[in-house]
Amino acid sequence: MREEMPRIEPQAAPDGPRVRVLGRWTAPQLARRHVLRALQASLGASGGGAWSLTEAQLDHVGAQLLWDHWGQRWPDHVDVLPVQRAVFERVARFTVQPPPRRTATLMDLYLAFGGALLRAGNHFKEFVRLLGMLALNLLQLARAPHQGPWRDLSGHIYRIGATALPITALVGSLIGVVLAYLTAVQLRQFGANAYIVNIMGLGLVRELGPMLAAILIAGRSGSAITAQIGAMRVTDELDAMSVMGISHSYRLVMPRAMALAIVMPLISTWTTICGLIGGMFAADLSLGITPRFFINALPEAVDIGNLGLALSKSVVFGILIALIGCHFGLRVKPNTQSLGEGTTASVVTAITVVILVDALFAILFKDVGF
Repeated sequence: MREEMPRIEPQAAPDGPRVRVLGRWTAPQLARRHVLRALQASLGASGGGAWSLTEAQLDHVGAQLLWDHWGQRWPDHVDVLPVQRAVFERVARFTVQPPPRRTATLMDLYLAFGGALLRAGNHFKEFVRLLGMLALNLLQLARAPHQGPWRDLSGHIYRIGATALPITALVGSLIGVVLAYLTAVQLRQFGANAYIVNIMGLGLVRELGPMLAAILIAGRSGSAITAQIGAMRVTDELDAMSVMGISHSYRLVMPRAMALAIVMPLISTWTTICGLIGGMFAADLSLGITPRFFINALPEAVDIGNLGLALSKSVVFGILIALIGCHFGLRVKPNTQSLGEGTTASVVTAITVVILVDALFAILFKDVGF
């Protein structure tokens, strides 16, 4: 193993210093951890003199390393085998100078900022247009409910709502346990164990339950909506619908928005209940707060206004998640790279918007439920 390790050995000779290149200067050896960095340090400390490569094994990667160290020209004195010289000649022929690193100027930053603003403005304009189309489609549905896409709606309710119950229950209950244990540590110091019901109830019912459900649905179903509609773009199904006169917003956007508006409050309530159950048992174990006391004290600790606010937020979250998923799905170009980028952008945007809207709700309705 020692003989295979690429290395150099400077040595003194009667005609001047000499550097012996030893070992296997090949890509697998140079890819090993810390080998390349150690070689570069050894080469930098080797100094000048004659080079002897006759005892080394070289491939193009190792030759490139030495060639760059030599300043991309032959040193004054070098002993190489004919096959090594051929490798160096190929390396010298195909070595190109890397382009100089371009430093961003103020004008570049200004143009990049302007481009980002224009893209954000375009997204906002298209989103408002989609929102307007949804309103018109709902009006059309109200006028002719027998022509509505009810089968699509029921399918989306099942896929988005029913199939999300296990993961939301698991995450909600675990968050409840974590919140209960963290709260118990603080409350035990002040002998205020009973207030864990207030903290758990208010925190989960008003904020964490709807927020957790919205983030999980945005990551799970928001990305699925974008992928479904984007795949229809890739397979030209959207163009086929346009040719047949079928409205994208009526058949694709409206059923998904309605489904999420219906299931989000239910999923939010389900997540909150699971979180409360997890927190209730954690409070029993950590503070001795019995489940009976927890259940009896919860209605007094949490005003009914908090539940109404949470359900209202969940409806808004659901509509926003659906519209954002459809927005990015309809903007997908007919290639798989655009589909992947659109799905990622949909998830990130939906989660960011959910957090922003939740903060807006907290500011606007700070007096509700207290």
